[in-house]
Amino acid sequence: MAGAVAIGGLARVVRAMPDAIYPFTEIPADKSGIRWTHTAGKSAERYLPETTGPGCAFLDYDADGWMDIYLVNSGKCDFYEPSPPLRNALYRNNRDGTFTDVTEKARVPGGGYGQGVAVGDYDADGFPDIYVTQYGKSILYHNNGDGTFTDVTEKAGVAAPGWSSSAVWFDYDNDGKLDLFVCQFVEFSKSLNKSCGTGDEGKHGYCIPRLYKPMPSWLFHNNGDGTFTDVSKASGIANSLGKAWGVVATDLNNDGQMDLFVSNDTVPNFVFMNRGKGRFEETATYAGVAYSGDGRARSGMGLDSVDFNQDGWMDLFVANIDLERFAIYQNNHDETFDDQAGPTGIGMATRLMSGWGLKFFDYDNDGNLDLFLANGNPDDLIESLHSQVKYQEPLMLFHNTGKEFQNVSAQSGPVFAKPLSARGMAIGDFDNDGGIDVLVAVNDAAPVLLHNAIGSQNHWLGINLVGTRSNPDAIGARITYQSGNLRQRRMKVGGGSFLSAHDPRIVLGIGKRPKLDWVEIQWPQPSGKIERITELPIDRYITIVEGAGKWK
Repeated sequence: MAGAVAIGGLARVVRAMPDAIYPFTEIPADKSGIRWTHTAGKSAERYLPETTGPGCAFLDYDADGWMDIYLVNSGKCDFYEPSPPLRNALYRNNRDGTFTDVTEKARVPGGGYGQGVAVGDYDADGFPDIYVTQYGKSILYHNNGDGTFTDVTEKAGVAAPGWSSSAVWFDYDNDGKLDLFVCQFVEFSKSLNKSCGTGDEGKHGYCIPRLYKPMPSWLFHNNGDGTFTDVSKASGIANSLGKAWGVVATDLNNDGQMDLFVSNDTVPNFVFMNRGKGRFEETATYAGVAYSGDGRARSGMGLDSVDFNQDGWMDLFVANIDLERFAIYQNNHDETFDDQAGPTGIGMATRLMSGWGLKFFDYDNDGNLDLFLANGNPDDLIESLHSQVKYQEPLMLFHNTGKEFQNVSAQSGPVFAKPLSARGMAIGDFDNDGGIDVLVAVNDAAPVLLHNAIGSQNHWLGINLVGTRSNPDAIGARITYQSGNLRQRRMKVGGGSFLSAHDPRIVLGIGKRPKLDWVEIQWPQPSGKIERITELPIDRYITIVEGAGKWK
């Protein structure tokens, strides 16, 4: 049995249908070929980074039209020296449902204590580059276009020393080049590690981040020559000290400039409103998204931005730790938001969960954006403190009917009953059937790859957007499409989820409708051009290049 949550009211109950086709099926390692496992290096000292990663990514590193996979591992740092050394993993898609480990050939092993990954074509050469965030210093891998990468971190100037978590590529100054925002978590080192007793026995547990000092995040401006300039202070970003976990780049006031929503742990969240001329204003308290409804800072982790009520304004979602409730913020069109977690029922449904990776996407291609959540408590002693809260937690799926969100987790496949220490989560269609698949990164365990079994049962069109005057990844593009009586809006946001990067293609679902009437794309600034394209195919992927006025 599963609850349903109304977009404008409270839930009714939905019962699982007998003999239903499960939306998601777990692909075992012996079938996928993905045999890599994350190692946290957990110790008796309970160093905080041990419980926070890892992230993961879907990306098409060889530009063959098929999604490959990148997985982040921990590694050598001041409190951990694994022997033999650990490495990240890049898996090439074999186009038959299997993957081959090409990490060594591609030269993307990582090497520090890894956390997350952000993917973007920062030099506009048509091949996606990889930024790996780490505790220690981060790594920028430039894609050479021949199946190999080069570590260009020092030349580029984006090491971001400290404890980096999530990162996002986006064009903050509308010059057509991708800039880089990097979340910094707390001030931490081996010598600064705290000792925290947990439970009746006083066992040593992972400390609440409240005990550590907040830090400024980074903003790097793309100079267009392979180097970046640290504009964290000049932009105003560094004025706000936080404990940043997640970030999404979105346009919250429809002014054509990309803003940032940043989730913080035990301190208020941030909204960095882009005021132009390279300046940001932090407005989260005014916006109503800094604190809970009773004025408390929560433990913000995974997040996303989506127009969930289809009114043309981007809304916000953030997952928190157990007993804090998750938040779904509806945009009031005046740079303020109202939390709809109560009215929609999402707050109660997630009350005992701790949410990390998450994403809104249309898993059944009916045209409405659904919500997938990856959960897990960071404290492996939590069950001695709260009888209702578990350390390992199940995945969750909410189906959007257009009128309400239904919690359909219980009838969506056996994997939704599986307890996990889930962290990062990425979406991507790895078999190109139109059904958006899911990759979940699990702390100190193997990743979970889920195949979408029902998305291909409805009609769809997948679009790869390529900017020419605007940024090459078309971050910030607005897509409107019509199929008969269905009209929907999408924005290509940057980032979202937690420590993870997604398939860059946008899949437009149209249900059982037999054709798409048109697709309209408003390209990001500095172009801002609107192109309407008709005579479209369905049930396949196409590429639309800015200014071409047609698909290919």
